Amino acid sequence: MQFGVFTVGDVTVDPTTGREPTEHERIKAMVAIALKAEEVGLDVFATGEHHNPPFVPSSPTTMLGFIAARTERLLLSTSTTLITTNDPVKIAEDYAMLQHLADGRVDLMMGRGNTGPVYPWFGQDIRNGIPLAIENYDLLHRLWREDVVDWKGRFRTPLQSFTSTPRPLDGVPPFVWHGSIRSPEIAEQAAYYGDGFFANHIFWPKEHTQRMVGLYRQRYAHYGHGSADQAIVGLGGQVFMRRNSQDAVREFRPYFDNAPVYGHGPSLEEFTAQTPLTVGSPQQVIDRTLGFRDYVGDYQRQLFLMDHAGLPLKTVLEQLDLLGEEVVPVLRKEFESLRPAHVPAAPTHASLRDAADRAGAEAGR
Repeated sequence: MQFGVFTVGDVTVDPTTGREPTEHERIKAMVAIALKAEEVGLDVFATGEHHNPPFVPSSPTTMLGFIAARTERLLLSTSTTLITTNDPVKIAEDYAMLQHLADGRVDLMMGRGNTGPVYPWFGQDIRNGIPLAIENYDLLHRLWREDVVDWKGRFRTPLQSFTSTPRPLDGVPPFVWHGSIRSPEIAEQAAYYGDGFFANHIFWPKEHTQRMVGLYRQRYAHYGHGSADQAIVGLGGQVFMRRNSQDAVREFRPYFDNAPVYGHGPSLEEFTAQTPLTVGSPQQVIDRTLGFRDYVGDYQRQLFLMDHAGLPLKTVLEQLDLLGEEVVPVLRKEFESLRPAHVPAAPTHASLRDAADRAGAEAGR
């Protein structure tokens, strides 16, 4: 099982000091968080993609390429690649290039984002969000697997005898997760291709996540990729820790109360009761996270949101120390002991390459 962190890259005022970081400071902080993630033994760093204030990660491949050059083991991912408003040809080439530079330490998560105005900014209509996601990914999937593509669709100009370059490393495309909060069509899309499904799992009660993951598992089996419990599932999560749970609640409360997304709404206590947000001790985070398995089954990737709402970098790095030293080692051991032998581990470039080699060998017999 893979553990890591994901960031949305928001530039938010620290409500305890009134200070707002500059864009430069926030970008550098995201890099520092990625480096810390590798240092403390996490597996994955994932960045969002936004094209509007107060967010800064408008160019995920630039950031991930820079981080790739400064890390050795960390798997570099996106927590959203905008499949609706990015040209699939550009996605194919940009992420194949990143895959080569990072020696295969790359995967990505397709999503539609949460900012409606991004559609007209990139020449699209938000009313076509789902059809765009379906058509664009169909083309991207082909571009990575066919050396020469002839294609005609609804939303972009046709392609004739087109080859995207560079070709994927070792002939193996980056693994793709399809991320969604509430769209069953995206769970269906992930299942159709046999890709991973990533449930955001932050703002909704567990029953909603259970339904979405359950649909994906059912359809994954329907399309013949394996049994339902072999489907590739990832979850988001959100935590804030101190060794004493009362200290965690007291310190995080002003950030929660003023957070851009859920601030000035439900109380911290109401939100932690109704969603997977965990504010407390490392042991409370361990217990809550292990409980996710009770309603989604065995899964392959757990990413935590740790750096939003104006939290200062020093605090985030302290959180990562606790996560890497006290939480993840226990979660690894416990999840692995519970996972049946027939349930696959999280895909990596090496495992996908080995599977492709085996398939090629069997086809040649």
